[in-house]
Order: sequence, then structure tokens, then C-alpha cells
Amino acid sequence: MQEAIDHLFQKDPIFQYIIDTYGLPTIPKRPQGFETLVLLILEQQVSIDSAKATFLKIKAEHATFKPELLVDVSDDQYRAFGVSRQKSTYIKALSSAILNKEIDLESLPQKTAEQVREELIKIKGIGNWTIDIYLMFCLQEPDLLPLGDIAVVNTIKELLDIHDKSIMETHTINWSPYRSYATFLLWHYYLRKRKRTIVY
Repeated sequence: MQEAIDHLFQKDPIFQYIIDTYGLPTIPKRPQGFETLVLLILEQQVSIDSAKATFLKIKAEHATFKPELLVDVSDDQYRAFGVSRQKSTYIKALSSAILNKEIDLESLPQKTAEQVREELIKIKGIGNWTIDIYLMFCLQEPDLLPLGDIAVVNTIKELLDIHDKSIMETHTINWSPYRSYATFLLWHYYLRKRKRTIVY
């Protein structure tokens, strides 16, 4: 991590400012596999705390949490857990893809980030934000910047006064090959400034 921070310090003064103000972030990690992808689907466009509460309701009912179980859960049952009709469709699509051997999650760590993206993007309901988070948190991909994440975008706007996403993309190329670490620092700033703590 120190090598990444040294690189980012050279590329942009905002990173020195973030660490001077709020200290070093903890680099979050999540287990690879089906459970985490279901949780990421639940986290789309809602708070992490809200998604986790829904996830735990499902786990309480289906402790083994396997695709062959979740693919058969009815829409009414999902709604009782607090899952929208749209997200229940996404969970079933992921479950079906695994059961039909359209994707092998265990093979993903051996693949490049581009190959992982190509496989996951085919599954209904799994878009670039979900893939970025999975790559960063589960597969420890070091060079991703999820510009579909509102906290990342708002922090770049605040600290760099850049409001156009295409200009953001151009500017943040300078942070490569450690854009994931840059992202963790931007999230750290966003949360600490708002006095929020998230347990991933």
C-alpha cells in the first residue's frame, strides 16, 4: 500500500490532504463468490446498511445461500425480505447463470479484469459498478476507478473542482496503476467528512 500512496502523493496533492486530515483508510476486502455478488446486487442504489439488513433476512431463511435455492424463491418471498421485483430478477439471473454453467465464479481470480468484466456483464442486473466493486473488494484489482459511484464522483467534484465525467476520466489516468487505492482514499474522505462508518 505504501508504494501506491507514494505514487498518488506525487500525482495529486489531494491525497496528501486526505491522509493529513483523516489518516489512512482500511482497505476493504470481501470474500469471492455468489454471496458477495448477491449482496452487491442488493447494494445497487441503496445504502450499504439497508442492503445488509435485507441480505441478513434472506440468510436467516436460507442459511446455505446457494444458487439452487435462491433461483426458486418466489417474488412474494423476495418482497417479504425487502427485495424489489427488479432485484429479485437479477438474483435469479445470476443463480441461473451459475447453475447453467454460463459462468464459473471460481475461475474469475485467474482471469484479467477485462475478462472478468466480459463474463459478468452478460448477466442481467450486473453492470459496471457491481463489477468494479467485485474486482476491487474481492479480487484486489489495483487499478480501477468506478465513476458510476456517486461518492467517488462527488468527492472528485469537491476536491478537484472537476464536474465533467470525461474530464474526470482524463485527469485520473495519472493515478494509474493505483486507481483502486485512489478510490479507497476518496471513499475514506467522503465517509469521514460525514462522520459515517461503514462495515463492509
